[in-house]
Amino acid sequence: MPILVTGGAGYIGSHVVLAFREAGYPVVVLDDLSTGRRAAVPANVPFVKGDVGDANAVSHAITEHRVGAAVHLAGSLSVPESIRDPLRYWRNNAGASANFVSACLAREVRRLVFSSTAAVYGIPQVVPVSEDAPTIPISPYGCSKLAVEWMLRDTASGHDFRYTTLRYFNVAGADPDGRMGQWGEGEHLIKAACEAVLGRRDRLVVFGTDYETADGTCVRDYIHVSDLARAHVAALRHLEGGGGSLTLNCGYGQGVSVREAIEAVRVAASGSPFEVRDRPRRVGDPPVLIADTRRIRETLDWTPRHDHLDIIVRTALAWERARCLDS
Repeated sequence: MPILVTGGAGYIGSHVVLAFREAGYPVVVLDDLSTGRRAAVPANVPFVKGDVGDANAVSHAITEHRVGAAVHLAGSLSVPESIRDPLRYWRNNAGASANFVSACLAREVRRLVFSSTAAVYGIPQVVPVSEDAPTIPISPYGCSKLAVEWMLRDTASGHDFRYTTLRYFNVAGADPDGRMGQWGEGEHLIKAACEAVLGRRDRLVVFGTDYETADGTCVRDYIHVSDLARAHVAALRHLEGGGGSLTLNCGYGQGVSVREAIEAVRVAASGSPFEVRDRPRRVGDPPVLIADTRRIRETLDWTPRHDHLDIIVRTALAWERARCLDS
């Protein structure tokens, strides 16, 4: 039976669609195109334009396409934006997800893979951070995603329903075969750095240079988007095999500072110069966020294929260069 992928026209969602199709699964995409692009969905993949929070639209998509399981990626995902407009994040993430899960249960869809975030940890006291660490988010984005995690836990305790929550660390890169990448202007560091080195933006801004890290900038765990996409397939297969509900970190367990990531882009582009400006810290940015990845490696049939910063940067840069040629 087909898999319903919400947000399947977005950056991560479009790569998830590719991964499921490569694994032999039929896929249906539900997306309202508020941030996604219709062109990101392959022409032979059924597409439903609709709001994930519209229970009637979800129910219709499930019934019409005989959906058997769901991968829920639709939602808002910017920490700074969530601080400026917190109610939007509670509506788009927590409220819409409640409607979506309710519609799934009503239509007998009882296996779900959910897109969560490392932002639920806030500022972890121990790094690398494990799934058992305290969840004390410091942004409305992290709070809204944690609320959905709790909702799934409570739903599973009261219904015949199982889920896998994937807590994403920093997602970057593009499909190595050039089929898909990240559209639009990037807020994400590696994409923004690629845009800067190719002349698509005037400068790159570094927020915070006084953290207690080796070079004063934030440290993050970058995971290639194609590896993350395959983790969704492995998560669903776990549920299909009778596995219980899980919460898993999705990262590599490797820390990269902001300045290291920028330099990797500069080197990959053969040293092309671009302006970098330092700015004060942003609210909602933890100093260091690195995943403890033992659980996902031990539990799922998943091994990263692209776990090196150079690969992540090269694929992101190739995608941006192709966009320059197309524009």
